[in-house]
Amino acid sequence: MRKSLLALLMAAAIVPAAVPAIGPALAQDKTVNLKVSLWVPPAHPLVPATQAWAADIEKASGGTIKVTVFPSEQLGKAFDHYDMARDGIADVTYVNPGYQPGRFPIAAAGQLPFVFSDGKKGTLALNEWYHKYAPTEMKDTKLCFAFIHDPGALHGKKKIVLPSDLSGVKVRPAQSTIGEMVKMFGGTNVQASAPESRDAIERGVADEITFPWGSIFLFGIDKVVKYHMDVPLYTTVFTYNMNLAKYNSMSDAQKKVIDDHCSPEWASKVTDPWTDFEANGRTKMKALQGHEVYQLTPDQLAEWKKAVKPLRDSWAEAVKKAGGDAEKIEADLQATLKKYEAGI
Repeated sequence: MRKSLLALLMAAAIVPAAVPAIGPALAQDKTVNLKVSLWVPPAHPLVPATQAWAADIEKASGGTIKVTVFPSEQLGKAFDHYDMARDGIADVTYVNPGYQPGRFPIAAAGQLPFVFSDGKKGTLALNEWYHKYAPTEMKDTKLCFAFIHDPGALHGKKKIVLPSDLSGVKVRPAQSTIGEMVKMFGGTNVQASAPESRDAIERGVADEITFPWGSIFLFGIDKVVKYHMDVPLYTTVFTYNMNLAKYNSMSDAQKKVIDDHCSPEWASKVTDPWTDFEANGRTKMKALQGHEVYQLTPDQLAEWKKAVKPLRDSWAEAVKKAGGDAEKIEADLQATLKKYEAGI
């Protein structure tokens, strides 16, 4: 009995010393300063969510990883954010792969029309799927996580019902695949980043824009458009990418903190507030005077889906050209969409 009691007391003495073992390891690490670059304004839901993510990294690292978030293109233009992560201009960047057509052909599968029905489930599906392929086409950075916004729609000065209605119309596309769709239907693409879009429409450089619902208000685009097609036309793929040299310079304990914050759970924590924001924008728009939110008939929707099929064929060709197995990659995506009930 006395031996058993002694053993228990010894075990109790050992456990407290073992629990905080990672603490001293981190405390001995050199301090790492991370610059996170976002190109959206401070009012965008991604900014406070990313700041909360950054604060949790600092806490989990025992203060040895200090993270500063820079919104509003302070460190560079939206179009340059992948290269900024690659080159170390920033340590973590918010990337829209569609801003550089043809560079990331596998990721572009998530940009095809009528793929995702839901932003939250879609993010879980995309993140799981793309982590298998990012080491191939984003090999010069570390992918933290991939995500989509809540499905966006077509907004503009003219009511667009059928694909043929885009003939002769100037459209600011959300990403390169939608840009191909516009050209295919006889429209003209206008290149403008999200912060530049309102000015493009206001000056008549563009007539229409594909955009998520809440961001229409955030960027003031509601002031220059009237008609809104109520259909989950598209989503845009986004990624958070990290500079490889900065990641590799960290201790094993610090790397684990980063890896723990590049998880599906954190992908949701960072992006769910944005998804809610965009979905609420649709409700807000429906109640707004001077705007028409309209649905498509089943026949009209079927015509759109049939008309965009060549885009899927083009995507498959681009993947094959880059050395990928398009059929396998698409089958994998469809299986993941089904798993999360995120498809259309």
